[in-house]
Amino acid sequence: MKVTQAVEIPLAEWVSSVGDHVSQGFSYFDWLTAVDQTDATDEPGFDVVVHLLDVTAPERLRSVLLRTRVPDGAAVASLTPVFHGAAWHERETHEMFGIDFAGFDDGTGLGLRPLLLPDGFEGTPLRKSFMLAARASKPWPGAKEPGEGHGEGLRSGAPSRRRVQAPGVPPPEWGPR
Repeated sequence: MKVTQAVEIPLAEWVSSVGDHVSQGFSYFDWLTAVDQTDATDEPGFDVVVHLLDVTAPERLRSVLLRTRVPDGAAVASLTPVFHGAAWHERETHEMFGIDFAGFDDGTGLGLRPLLLPDGFEGTPLRKSFMLAARASKPWPGAKEPGEGHGEGLRSGAPSRRRVQAPGVPPPEWGPR
């Protein structure tokens, strides 16, 4: 049986709270990521989330989700001093969301650098504000509305319905010509 607990952590207490949970037995680092909450009305930013496990009693596996809100443009303290394995996750989160991790140290001295995206890629693809280039070059498959198409079933002079665009689809004038 697995019991998961979720805990909100103030940004200033991020590393110390994670360290406190480690001393309580949550010593297995599972993963770290972020969630784009920049459209939140109360406190916009990014939720940085880490999942830790207590594996001391396998018959009653306990896990905890620790979450902190990071304002857009602000940095969060790196967990690499606590978990060396957090380096890969922090690099990925930095690359995909643009979140900086203060004090990041993976032992190479190279700092936060690209991990997954090809050389020359610009942007942060997991942000809600990121324009999906593939949507500019290929139409969204759900854009075809009833009555639109190859001439079948069209009534002359009948008004068409408003076209639906998926989130992240740039306007028609965007992109290469």
